Amino acid sequence: MKRISSAILCGLLFLAATAQAAEVRDVRFWRAPDHSRVVFDLSGPVEHELITLDNPDRLVIDIQGAKLTSDVSKLEFTNSPISRLRHAEKPDGALRIVFDLSNAVQVRSFLLAASGDLHDRLVVDFLDTGESAGSSASPGASASSKPNPSASPSAPKVTKSIENSSHRDVVIAIDAGHGGEDPGAIGPGRVKEKDVVYKIAQRLKERFERKKGYRVVMIRDGDYYVGLAKRRDLARKAQADFFVSIHADAFTNPSANGSSVYALSKRGATSASARILAQRENEADLVGGVSLSDKDQVLAGVLTDLSMTATLDASLSVGGQLLGEMGKISRLHSKRVEQAGFAVLKSPDIPSLLVETGFISNPHEAGKLKSAHYQSQMSQAIYEGIDRYFRESPPPDTYFAAVKRGDISPASGPATAAGVREYVIANGDTLSGIAHRYNVPLQDLQRQNQLSGSDIRVGQKIQIPAS
Repeated sequence: MKRISSAILCGLLFLAATAQAAEVRDVRFWRAPDHSRVVFDLSGPVEHELITLDNPDRLVIDIQGAKLTSDVSKLEFTNSPISRLRHAEKPDGALRIVFDLSNAVQVRSFLLAASGDLHDRLVVDFLDTGESAGSSASPGASASSKPNPSASPSAPKVTKSIENSSHRDVVIAIDAGHGGEDPGAIGPGRVKEKDVVYKIAQRLKERFERKKGYRVVMIRDGDYYVGLAKRRDLARKAQADFFVSIHADAFTNPSANGSSVYALSKRGATSASARILAQRENEADLVGGVSLSDKDQVLAGVLTDLSMTATLDASLSVGGQLLGEMGKISRLHSKRVEQAGFAVLKSPDIPSLLVETGFISNPHEAGKLKSAHYQSQMSQAIYEGIDRYFRESPPPDTYFAAVKRGDISPASGPATAAGVREYVIANGDTLSGIAHRYNVPLQDLQRQNQLSGSDIRVGQKIQIPAS
């Protein structure tokens, strides 16, 4: 009986240990400009160890007491150092993951604890050449290389370059919110915020690139996540004159609707909704995946608030212009520029705004947000608001300042006779909008192009008479 009882007890202990084993429920891959990311979706917290091997190059990850329940056979690692993924269960109960590599890499790993609807996750980054692996952010993890001792946790110091020409371009940093592991808000029909705002950002980029005097920097140029502090740092590194972060709002009540504009606040939120939105957006790093070692930059950003008076004044001025344009195509959720402590806006020397293009949680607005027509309208409204500000208040060393002083004549395209300019109609353009943009009467624009009405088509070339 004792032997039978011992056998039963051992069996029960084995079953209990098996039942408590964490499951790797999904494995996802993301490619960013400076690294490749693999995310393991877990049923609970785990301990793990990284081991690098050479001849051939491999990365081994041992996850203690875990089982893989996801099919990884169809995973593709395009444009990355990863050739393939293999896995096996070790005798001690650990799950061994092996990445076959095309070359030696630096790696970093960290755990993201379960939060809200999100499960525990293990994040492994394969860094491109020149990136620092940093330190691991979880117990039981080891990186394959030491952090770069010269790396600084503070935001990079950027000095504005002085060009020989006094007609430099105005630099616009366009930030499509969320991305990669972080889908943002999800609306009816599983429409994802990260997809909608990226399309609007791309259309906005195209509009600025068609206008002489602008240069665009995309903060996120694909489906991958960028940490909030790094978004600001990328804009500063590009010496941006303006930073706009594009989002789509969400609320528990599906009837909530309207677009809105937000700036940073140094004294607390201007409304309860602004405070809630800022808190939600500031938690994006927990979803998108940023290691604890990166938090120093987020905290350092708080200290920049005291030096932001002039920058904030400019932000509010641009925000007013944006609201005026956005109000022409959508209902405004708030008719003033709201303010709260958005981490992504805490750049001390760049006017910055966060634009909520509508409520993706509202079925009607979700349908608009995923339509090419509304995306084009919204990008045009954002463009018009920013463009009007920089034409009226241009930085002194820019092309627009030279135009305003009368040093040079404005240009919209190849010159024709007598100061007339050629313009190609883009998606979302209206004849009245073009007339307003170039400060010419609508009747003169119609007369110049022999148009009896306002019907125009994409790709059509028209002439803009001298204003």
